[in-house]
Amino acid sequence: MNKPIVIGIIMEPIEQINITKDSTWAMILAAQKRGWQLRYMQQADLYTSNGIVYTESRVVKLLPGQDPWLELSTADTHALSECSAILMRKDPPFDLEYIYTTYMLELVEKQGTLIVNKPQSLRDCNEKFFTASFPQCAPPTLVTRSADRLRQFIKEHEDCIFKPLDGMGGASVFRVQRNDPNKGVIIETLTKHGTTSIMAQRFVPEISEGDKRILMVDGNPAPYALARIPKSGETRGNLAAGGTGKGIALSDRDYWICEQVGPALKEKGILFAGLDVIGDYLTEINVTSPTCIRELDEQFELDIAGDLMDAIELDRKSVV
Repeated sequence: MNKPIVIGIIMEPIEQINITKDSTWAMILAAQKRGWQLRYMQQADLYTSNGIVYTESRVVKLLPGQDPWLELSTADTHALSECSAILMRKDPPFDLEYIYTTYMLELVEKQGTLIVNKPQSLRDCNEKFFTASFPQCAPPTLVTRSADRLRQFIKEHEDCIFKPLDGMGGASVFRVQRNDPNKGVIIETLTKHGTTSIMAQRFVPEISEGDKRILMVDGNPAPYALARIPKSGETRGNLAAGGTGKGIALSDRDYWICEQVGPALKEKGILFAGLDVIGDYLTEINVTSPTCIRELDEQFELDIAGDLMDAIELDRKSVV
């Protein structure tokens, strides 16, 4: 008899999510529709004792269209390896606590539990720096802490984007032009006076048409992207920075970028990722907690979270 599938979800406080937008909600609901048990936990609920990872978790049941919209059981403590798969959906910051959590998840992975995404890849694949593995897809890019090199990059490309390597939601992203009188203070601030590396990319003017989020499941793209269009006076399309989302079909260039990146995602055990594409250029590869499922599902009657659950089920069957 097959062992029942139990999905553990590590996420932000579930009571605080926006259920009309949240991608983790979509994942939980897709698993619930399959009759799987869902166990909710936060990062702080995990601990390791004598080489075994334990957690305090609660069974969660979503109640769409009702108020309240979820039920949570009382908490109980169990080995994390009792879960068939774990969805690691903790948002950045990618700090030491996040890294320690990946160490715990790696122990659980060795006991046969599928971790989405693979803990080592969560550590290795910085969402900005990972694009350096695909220079044929990206705009001219520089990663450095050197003020002189950053100034030379501005001089060469004239219109640039500077951003921290550990940011999310468009935080601390600057557009810097050749004659910008503030470029010195921007460089000092972002590099913390030359002690922290940042990313510089040539500005892509097609940002006015949207920063496209392409969702990848098991190395394959959904057929539509969410173009996050900056609000007036902004160069950032991030929804968290006030951008608006418009669904669009993937272009031939988008599919080509997905073909370049997809095999590496599969090789690295990144079952769910979000590619950010501006115009013809790949700018980021999101692997921690990609979003935009709900928006694309609603606009195009997709079931991206269901596709992810299919991939999880197929993976579990392959190891049984």
